[in-house]
Amino acid sequence: MLDQPLRILAFGAHPDDCDILLGGMAIMWARLGHQVTFVSATNGDTGHHTMGGGPLARRRRDEALRSAEVAGIAYQVLDIHNGQLMPTLENRWRFVEIIRQAQPHLVIGHRPNDYHPDHRCVGQLVQDAAYTVTIPNVAALTPHLETNPIFACFSDRFQRPYPFQADVIVDIDAVMPTKLEMLHCHTSQFYEWLPYNQGRLAQVPEGDDERKAWINELWGSRTRGLADAHRPALIARYGAERGQAVRNAEALEISEYGAQPTPEELATLFPF
Repeated sequence: MLDQPLRILAFGAHPDDCDILLGGMAIMWARLGHQVTFVSATNGDTGHHTMGGGPLARRRRDEALRSAEVAGIAYQVLDIHNGQLMPTLENRWRFVEIIRQAQPHLVIGHRPNDYHPDHRCVGQLVQDAAYTVTIPNVAALTPHLETNPIFACFSDRFQRPYPFQADVIVDIDAVMPTKLEMLHCHTSQFYEWLPYNQGRLAQVPEGDDERKAWINELWGSRTRGLADAHRPALIARYGAERGQAVRNAEALEISEYGAQPTPEELATLFPF
């Protein structure tokens, strides 16, 4: 991993999930010259209260591509209906093929315990692809990987059957404004559907600057909450002065199903 750019592959269920959960680290990797690809496992075609189907799917894909441009990364949206993703054999092979084609050092997805069925299915599909990517006669026309990548999971706040464990936590304060720009690209979600679903639609501001501040207030609470919840880990990583000062953080849990990184490999994967 030392003599070439890192290749990072992240699977989200919808065309804004990776942005919310990994946008800061993605920006940081990209600025260091590493290759980051976000994959949305569904096209998001039901994620709205006044539109849907093909027009919404195309709108959400375009929002994702604009977000990718802000971050300097690649974005792929699979044409699977929102809310209809299943951990089928066919989808497992599809994930295996995507992983093999990307030849990533690190693969990231949701944990398989989550409130949303699409999130749960992505978690299972990513875990089912771990190790399977190394078997030659599975999806045999795509060359198998000779070594299993490292697999990891996004952070979440669910406690059952076990709570999220922050094996890696990263200070994203320096790139938080750019992460907010990424989220700002997803107009259909952060200013329309999600406020409607949360009963806040009347609170959405009109101007761009006001909207970004509003996103930071609502969605920045997640990154601030992670920093507060894992303050000892931040201090261990950055030292007492900086660790205490971090306001926004992103975190990952290393999966038991992929290659198990050494401390040196973790330092290489997260050179922040």
